[in-house]
Amino acid sequence: MLSTKLIEYRRQLIFMAIALKSSCFLQLKKPEVNYLVCFPSKKAVISVKRYAPVAAIKTMETVGLSKTFARLKKQGKVALIPFITAGDPDLSTTAEALKLLDSCGSDIIELGVPYSDPLADGPVIQAAATRSLAKGTNFDAVISMLKEVVPQLSCPIALFTYYNPILKRGTERFMSIVRDTGIHGLVVPDVPLEETQTLRTEAKKHGVELVLLTTPTTPTNRMKAIVDAAEGFVYLVSSVGVTGARASVSDKVAALLQEIKEATNKPVAVGFGISKPEHVKQVVEWGADGVIVGSAMVKLLGEAKTPQEGLKELENFTLSLKSALP
Repeated sequence: MLSTKLIEYRRQLIFMAIALKSSCFLQLKKPEVNYLVCFPSKKAVISVKRYAPVAAIKTMETVGLSKTFARLKKQGKVALIPFITAGDPDLSTTAEALKLLDSCGSDIIELGVPYSDPLADGPVIQAAATRSLAKGTNFDAVISMLKEVVPQLSCPIALFTYYNPILKRGTERFMSIVRDTGIHGLVVPDVPLEETQTLRTEAKKHGVELVLLTTPTTPTNRMKAIVDAAEGFVYLVSSVGVTGARASVSDKVAALLQEIKEATNKPVAVGFGISKPEHVKQVVEWGADGVIVGSAMVKLLGEAKTPQEGLKELENFTLSLKSALP
């Protein structure tokens, strides 16, 4: 028979295992391999699978967008914000991609909800949304996936969605769902500033940071109103038109950044057309607090021969972008 002390010892080990499994994850180096973490009882208590380049343990609650930027500013760092489309090539791969992006050092992840009429998106993201919808991806399925994945992430998620899915559920209910899922930020590109009051009120009520966008053609007075109302960070669209990789970043971004920073102390992240490490270095030199990379990420995942190949390419690309940041 086991001694009383040994029984108590094993009971404590079980409690430790449960606590670890519910509050942290291990990020291990080699892909597609199961690793076992063992305690002195010689019983394996945690099984961890694939796609993370470094070992780390999640030990504290994920903070929101503005707090993430505040931490990075103190460290003299710039935020890497990748964007991917949920459900392309499938939601299972999206879940793996989110964990991979997190383990590669992403500071915030922007996740796009596929929509049938994505006005702000270029051909790459439109095609990804079409593929995702064709496979039956919808908002409820995305939320279900996120409820499983978000507790495993160390960086916050900002959900990118068009306005119609919000209206369909009602703003208050939508924000409640987002909050309960553990999502920290929201980007709604097709709502003009004048129509954001309800969104902003409900977002603030539910502790969700509503990111607003300003563009190269936004008049100065309007830009100031946008940055004043924005939460989390200000999203500076680097070029006129839709999303998509471009050969270079417009020199006008430098002046736009300076103009915005004269109007606010809020962090500014640059997106639309950022697709290379050289682009990242350039916008950082101009004073950006964060860089958003979308179409290049989406293309790697959506057009790969297999999900595994896409994830590997995504990992390499993300690490190359991260290495271009201070």
